[in-house]
Amino acid sequence: MALTPRFAAILASAAVVAGLGATVLFTQGGDEDIFAQCRRGVVGGTGQLGGPFTLVSETGATVTDKDVFTKPSLLYFGYTYCPDVCPLDSSRNAEAVTLLDERGYDVTPVFVSVDSERDTPELLTEFTEIMHPKMLGLSGSAEQIAVASKAYRTYFKVQNPGDPYTLIDHSTQTYLVFPEIGFVEFFNRDTTPEQMAEQVSCFVDAWKNSQ
Repeated sequence: MALTPRFAAILASAAVVAGLGATVLFTQGGDEDIFAQCRRGVVGGTGQLGGPFTLVSETGATVTDKDVFTKPSLLYFGYTYCPDVCPLDSSRNAEAVTLLDERGYDVTPVFVSVDSERDTPELLTEFTEIMHPKMLGLSGSAEQIAVASKAYRTYFKVQNPGDPYTLIDHSTQTYLVFPEIGFVEFFNRDTTPEQMAEQVSCFVDAWKNSQ
């Protein structure tokens, strides 16, 4: 498909711009943690991430978390007008999914827009088609997005509401989510596609072996 100038510029910037994301702390697992062998590093904090939400798909259909997470998924919150961080992170996620496809693992990349004012289903479709054919774009009303963001403890703030060119500050973690189980792991911005694919494959194998 032909790229609009805006998306062409986004992809160009993604090739050269990188940044650091904040760290999410959480408690996950325990003695019965089937994913213990897949985790890297120490996790801490309290509470669980994830929960029910209702959003609007890039197709225009209203969907719930049950509709979205029908297979292992990589979940990311951003917006299509993001000039650098979002396309870079989404490209990384897409590359990891391609590596997983090559190894026989079916994982869905999911992009949730926090930009209720500008990200229409049409723009989300254009963005996700550029990134990966399997990527699913979601958005919704400000209230719907707030519920989903709160469930995953993400942060976002519109810098200049009403400005059509405003930037949006937001957190940058990617979450690994399984059907029925929910959130199991997160990845920071410094995780490479190869590292992500290797770790996700471990989680998927453990999940399959537990069934």
